Amino acid sequence: MASIEALRDKVRDVPDFPSPGVLFRDLTPLLADPAAFAGCIDALASPWHAAGIEAVCGIEARGFIFGAALARRLDAGFVPLRKPGKLPPPVVEVEYALEYGADRLQATAGALQGARRVLLVDDVLATGGTLAAAHQLVGRLGAGVAGAAVVIEIEALAGRARWPCDVPLHAVLHY
Repeated sequence: MASIEALRDKVRDVPDFPSPGVLFRDLTPLLADPAAFAGCIDALASPWHAAGIEAVCGIEARGFIFGAALARRLDAGFVPLRKPGKLPPPVVEVEYALEYGADRLQATAGALQGARRVLLVDDVLATGGTLAAAHQLVGRLGAGVAGAAVVIEIEALAGRARWPCDVPLHAVLHY
């Protein structure tokens, strides 16, 4: 398994993107390096091997990349959680607040039928709104959330505070 520092070295800092004052953490170099990508998936999977995960839900869009690979590693199904207009009906959705406005997440109705142990996956935990909405969406689909995994947690933005404290949340890298 790649060390945490080796993974951190593959994250590129992009100042003032997508707007002034924002420091974007670009995971493209990590994804482009086969050993780093494999090490990242190993690190994401490590707390979940014995958790009986039945389905992994990846949050659009980068959560699809990590989520699908993680689902394969955990021998689980994969369900994408999408932005509006990307899935054919019927869908189940949840609306959530953003810093300036609102957004929605959708999933195919019945996609998690019978799943009791779902793992949510995204690339970055920032303010926590999207991950909290994904948790709510999985509940609306009738499934249970066993936990969540993210590649990066930006601790200064306190997104973990929006996460239910009784549900495990695993972050590989902390900034």
